[in-house]
Amino acid sequence: MKPLRIGTRGSLLATTQASTVRDALIAKGHAAELVIITTEGDRNQGPIADIGVGVFTAALREAILDGRVDAAVHSFKDLPTAPDPRLTVAAVPPREDPRDALVARDGLVLGELPEGSVIGTSSPRRTAQLKALGLGLEIRPLRGNLDTRLNRVRSGELDGIVVARAGLARIGRLSDVTETLEPVQMLPAPAQGALAVECRADDTGLVALLSELDDPDTRAAVTAERALLATLEAGCSAPVGAIAEVVESIDEDGRVFEEVSLRGCVARLDGSDVIRASGVGTPDRAVELGRSVAQELFDLGARELMADRESS
Repeated sequence: MKPLRIGTRGSLLATTQASTVRDALIAKGHAAELVIITTEGDRNQGPIADIGVGVFTAALREAILDGRVDAAVHSFKDLPTAPDPRLTVAAVPPREDPRDALVARDGLVLGELPEGSVIGTSSPRRTAQLKALGLGLEIRPLRGNLDTRLNRVRSGELDGIVVARAGLARIGRLSDVTETLEPVQMLPAPAQGALAVECRADDTGLVALLSELDDPDTRAAVTAERALLATLEAGCSAPVGAIAEVVESIDEDGRVFEEVSLRGCVARLDGSDVIRASGVGTPDRAVELGRSVAQELFDLGARELMADRESS
């Protein structure tokens, strides 16, 4: 039997992520190998907001559809929210810590950085929430692989960078983190820290095989987060943050049950306003939960904040 061909980008982080999926399949008795696919996001180092949503995923999806690979591993936050009926996310493996992390000079945390310190990030979401903290930080664009970003702090070019903690964990660089940012400071991107294993929707045998890697709690959480994002009709470049988790609750009769707790925010890019909302729901109604929290954000004025972003 031929090994399953798992498509991935060629960066250290992407191949490390895909390797965890390959190794999990092999552990379950399924032969698998990685196939490197170059994406537009690897060739173009411009800001993500300029080069577009899905820049890291389109080439991987094309490779699935034209038969070069059987499946692909994406950072789930990079997938467009609009579904492609030809494809399905067959598995969402257990999630890494979804929070953002600061890597700063001299082991400093955010509150210790002097006013005017230069922080690198090209994420409008991180930019808006950093500015909202009122610390007087200067934010500069940041692209490149994780090693390149870390080196810009080490060289003294930047006082710090803010990146996904999950990426650092996956490549064994958690020792570089000087502060893990709690959601009260900065809500992460919807589906940050989660992987999506995607394949053709009509390949039912492969869908069933890949689904052995699915983690229901992670799927419920990211489903709620991405439903919020989709309802806001915001791409990955929008200043939208969301985090959900499956938690245990107790009803009035003392019975334990699970529910999804979701927090979301929309920020004005200059940090002058951040609107927050939250809600809870059952895991089987994660989509409805995401939509309801998004509607609450709309009711609180999110549409106006997003209109400001589009007109700026």
